[in-house]
Amino acid sequence: MMKIDQINDRILQELSHDGRISNIELADRVGLSPSACLRRVQELERAGVIAGYRAVLDRTKMGIGFVAYIGVGLNDHSKASQEAFERAISRAPEVRECHNITGTIEYLLRIECADLPSYKTFHTDMLGALPQVNAITSYVVMGSPKDERA
Repeated sequence: MMKIDQINDRILQELSHDGRISNIELADRVGLSPSACLRRVQELERAGVIAGYRAVLDRTKMGIGFVAYIGVGLNDHSKASQEAFERAISRAPEVRECHNITGTIEYLLRIECADLPSYKTFHTDMLGALPQVNAITSYVVMGSPKDERA
């Protein structure tokens, strides 16, 4: 495991806010020479601390106006049941995140779709049709005052 010192932490913070920042600007912000900064960034990438870079999309401008979190309970707690559920969920484009969690349910999903009717179709025709699913609880997102996912 790589040691994250104060400078590496500042580099990671800057890159998490703007992954397209130039090396010269990044070096200036963290107080390093450009060559030393580039070496550190490359070391963070090689170590897998920086797993990749991506674009942050405005989903509303793409026609995605409905977001919900769904708690899913399974009727069978076997590994085979979980694997079958995860395979099915991985094929659903509406599912943006799937987390296997502890507690009274097995999974927490983040769903994004165009609107309430398209969510109902997903809920009924896809999720509700899976034989492993025992319980579905929906939490509709009304706003996101803090969202740091990239």
